[in-house]
Amino acid sequence: MGQRGEPRRVQAHDGELGAAVARAQDGDEAAFAVAYRFVQPGLLGYLRGLVGDDAEDVAADAWLEIARDLRRFRGDGAGFRGWTATIARHRALDHLRRLRVRPRSTATEQDVLDLPGPHSTHEQALETLSTRTALDLVAGLPRDQAEAVLLRVVVGLDGPSAARVLGKRPGAVRTATYRGLKRLARQLGADGVTDDGPGTLGEST
Repeated sequence: MGQRGEPRRVQAHDGELGAAVARAQDGDEAAFAVAYRFVQPGLLGYLRGLVGDDAEDVAADAWLEIARDLRRFRGDGAGFRGWTATIARHRALDHLRRLRVRPRSTATEQDVLDLPGPHSTHEQALETLSTRTALDLVAGLPRDQAEAVLLRVVVGLDGPSAARVLGKRPGAVRTATYRGLKRLARQLGADGVTDDGPGTLGEST
């Protein structure tokens, strides 16, 4: 996080990740370790945005479930990242329920046609952040925006995959991502860069 093209760099390894997962499903423990190294950084960043300092404990619980159910997984490397993110999210929500933390209110969702361009204010705002600072700021967003940004930027999922993890329409996730990045840009006081968001977004704040 904090560098242009991060999701694309994550996705570039999906072929290797898929091959490692396939070998791990056949009992190759070394291959499982390879898959873990590919997925864990993004997964941990996502969980930090959800549960803060408890992220490592929740991640450990998630990996126990991932290892237990690995043979049931069907898909490629990108699908594995989405599957593990879904499991991690369920464990995070269970953790929050145990702590009786009330979820933050979410903004009204609406479908949009697409995200802003790659050189938007919002993406440039993220580039100025260290990972820890970025996660702290993202954690302060409304829940729907925080999860969308984390899944798209930190885990590196595409829109439809993030929507499946969240159980929402892709358009709603695109809207939440756009709003979250826009809010981060405002918090950083980003200036001198125009908003490249499409005119159909209907975003007024």
